[in-house]
Parts: sequence; structure tokens; C-alpha cells
Amino acid sequence: MCAASAALRCAGLRSATAARRAIAVVRVTAMLSDCIQEYDKKIEKLAREKYGHTALLRQVKGVGPITALAYVLTLENPKRFVKSRDVGPYLGLVPRQEDSGESQPQLGISKAGDTMVRKLLVGSAQYILGPFGPDTDLRRYGVRLCERGGKNAKKRAAVAVARKLAVLLHCLWVSGEVYEPLRHGMAATTAPAAAA
Repeated sequence: MCAASAALRCAGLRSATAARRAIAVVRVTAMLSDCIQEYDKKIEKLAREKYGHTALLRQVKGVGPITALAYVLTLENPKRFVKSRDVGPYLGLVPRQEDSGESQPQLGISKAGDTMVRKLLVGSAQYILGPFGPDTDLRRYGVRLCERGGKNAKKRAAVAVARKLAVLLHCLWVSGEVYEPLRHGMAATTAPAAAA
């Protein structure tokens, strides 16, 4: 007895039409998976052959070919930003401001710029902060923000890490450096050793 037929019986789908429909759904899902894999390979090839500098951005764990390619195509020229910090506001990853007198309320992000790149960067940031994210300066920064607590601490931390990630990617793109995941963590541990 095959597992599929056992599952169909357990679900109460004993009729032949229901079984055919279920098999058709499985086949369509398999076809879609194959198509997605083909497009992933095409995107990978495009990034490697035409936009070779995306390899610099993909050094960061959590930044895949789609995120790197979208980032490069959106910013177009890395030299258009004098400072890497200017990328965050360009992509809408900074808080809005509505100062009135002495009150400075905390508002959501400005959402200026390209929506897709912003969503991809936030997705990468969520991966970095998630259970499979590597131990990096970005992750440590995000975890510190999460520990502050609050109603939306995890969401705020993801957006803050996305902003830092955008700045880091621009910095890597301009300088061509090799990414060091624990640059600040290593500096903090080597400073006491150097003093001794």
C-alpha cells in the first residue's frame, strides 16, 4: 500500500475524482518547482556573467542572488552616494519624522524608494536574525535591539538590520573588500589582549 493512497483514505477522500485531483495538484506543484529552479539558475547565471560585482554582496550570509541583483540594479552606480549611510534613506529604511514642539513621536519607516529591494533586504535581515542566521555583527546588533523589548521589537530590529545591511552592501560594493562577519566583535576581543 503506497503512502499516497493511505493518506487519501485517512483524509476521507475515497472517491476516484478526488484522488485524481490530488494527483493533478501534486504534478502541477512539481512542474512549478522545476520552473522555479530553472529561473533560479538563470538569475544565478545573469548575476555571475553580467553583474559580477554581485559576488561581493553575496559574501554576506542571507544575501542571495536575487537580493544582490535587485540591489545592484536599483542603485545602478555605487559612486552616486557620497557616503554609504545615504543608501538607507534612499531605500526608505529610516524612520519618518514629524516633530511638533517638544514631542518627537516614534514613527514607521519612510518607505521611500524601491519597495521590492526594501522587502528583499528586510527578508535577508529576518534570515540573519532567525534561528539559522550566522553569528555576525549584524546579528548581534539586531539581537540587542530585540532585547529592548516592546510590542514590535523584532520587527523594528529587522528593519534596523536591513538598513545596516544596505549600508554594508554599499560599502562592500564600493571598496571591493572581503566581508568580515565579526569585524567589531574581533576588535573588542583583541583590544584587551593587545593591552596586556
